[in-house]
Amino acid sequence: MNPETFHGDNPLMFIINPQAKNGYCLKVWGKVEQKLQEENISYSAVRTEYRGHARELAKIYIEQAGGQRLYLVAVGGDGTVHEVMNGAAGHQNVTVGFIPGGSGNDFSRGFDIPKDPEESLTAILKGISHAVKGDIGMIRHTDGKTTYFINNMGAGFDALISRKVNSSKIKGILNQLSLGKFVYALFLIKELFFYKCSDLEIIIDGKKHQIRSAWFITISNQPFYGGGMKISPDANPFDGILNVTVVHNISRIKLLFVFASVFKGRHIGFKEVAILQGRNISIRSSHPIPAHADGEILGSTPISTSVCPEFISIIKGYVKEG
Repeated sequence: MNPETFHGDNPLMFIINPQAKNGYCLKVWGKVEQKLQEENISYSAVRTEYRGHARELAKIYIEQAGGQRLYLVAVGGDGTVHEVMNGAAGHQNVTVGFIPGGSGNDFSRGFDIPKDPEESLTAILKGISHAVKGDIGMIRHTDGKTTYFINNMGAGFDALISRKVNSSKIKGILNQLSLGKFVYALFLIKELFFYKCSDLEIIIDGKKHQIRSAWFITISNQPFYGGGMKISPDANPFDGILNVTVVHNISRIKLLFVFASVFKGRHIGFKEVAILQGRNISIRSSHPIPAHADGEILGSTPISTSVCPEFISIIKGYVKEG
């Protein structure tokens, strides 16, 4: 499906991922579209057709807008909003909104966006006039290219799990049973006894940290990842800082206890969990380990990232009146 042509009097654009949550996202969009039509709200909409398409569509809309105000609303999961953010990052005339229709929806947790489709649309319509400037992370690849992340990025065991989950048919089956959030736990247990830890050299704002036998490192812009895990309780997407979590020197069995506690953010009490923060972070490992951005696989270490303060305009959730 080709994107509709931008019109200055119709700057509300919805980019829908029909594959999100095994097709459940189309039901979400159906409710949203019905409300838009009932309230006689002008809009345009297009569905993505392949991985990376949402980013391409965002860029097309932005080019057509020619500097005029544009509201891009991602309807899907974290992968969808990741792509839209990568298309929109750095454009001052663009504001991004989100209607959760995926299996993880960590972006909606971190930005207080309602789960209900109609409520999230209401939040968008109310929030258009007072969108906020949020931080975003920028990853620099060895080939000179860049990738942005809005939730988090990381390397190691969690990136391996993300790769396994994204390529698995089991995810779709569990989504149909409304058990999608358990797919990460399933693959975690499956891969736990085969993963090879690595030594890390982490440089944060010029200061070097040597970490032995690391399972993974996560760099967070907001608290949640992996479908509701509160990996970085203190992360704030409006403070100009990235928060770093490293799990290291821990037995496989004890690692299970760490993951069991991460949904409440209690894992930070383990001595094997290092908590750091900074603005510019680079990661080198004793052997190449997979990396991800917002759960999307993007290669392997070495890798560098920086925070881009107030780099993107975002429509947050709202506090219900009464």
